[in-house]
Amino acid sequence: MNLQDIFLIDFTYLESFSKRIDTTWGSLFCNEDQPTSYDANHTHVIDASDNPQLIIDEVINFYESKKIIPRFYIYNLESQQSLISQLRLNNFGFEELIHPVQLWDKKSLEKGNNEKVKIELITKNNYAEALFIECSIKEFGGKDVREKAFEQEFNHSSFIHYILRYDGVACATACLFITEKQARMENVATLEEYRGKGLIGELIHYIQLEVTKNELENLWVFPINENIEKVYKKYGFNTVEKLKTGHSFLGGKSIKEIQG
Repeated sequence: MNLQDIFLIDFTYLESFSKRIDTTWGSLFCNEDQPTSYDANHTHVIDASDNPQLIIDEVINFYESKKIIPRFYIYNLESQQSLISQLRLNNFGFEELIHPVQLWDKKSLEKGNNEKVKIELITKNNYAEALFIECSIKEFGGKDVREKAFEQEFNHSSFIHYILRYDGVACATACLFITEKQARMENVATLEEYRGKGLIGELIHYIQLEVTKNELENLWVFPINENIEKVYKKYGFNTVEKLKTGHSFLGGKSIKEIQG
């Protein structure tokens, strides 16, 4: 798959929880019900423009009219220096990020039988347990961001959510986003006190079996950084692309600050 195919998967995922508005220079994503969510509210710019100030003015007016902090996700940074320089002149913060894109090699992994582990679908009966886990993960943005986002994803037909119990205690979650025959694994999370027990591997293996059983063509992950990329490599995910991106924002924390 080429870079445009990767962007297509990413855009389809974003559109599941955010309204997309295409322009002549890029795309605006907005969800007024989740005003503090970075992914749900941002401008996506891939190609360079001859008039960056016009773009900046349009973006500021659009988001500030909805009381949302304006922010940009910028690709092809080498050709975007005019936009980046103009953003700084407009008092935007800026950071460079590396976003790995990984694809499962479809090889089955050997796995022992851990009798303490049970994995089940998230339903209305265990919804509160799953929500507690995801709201506890600071990288997800905390309760303010995750509570509404989780509700929307749970009610969306393209998502399948899983919860893992260890010794009967709900302590890890993950989900699949499915579009046509492509699957994307998201929101893999474990409560801090249960980390280091191999529970993420248990969840990933279970999801890989589900992908195979349902005859889906590919299983993708978009790790938030290169450290998480190394974790997924242990479970058969090969890095097919490393997207160098810029995140520019007119307020709030940087992504690096949120991730710690």
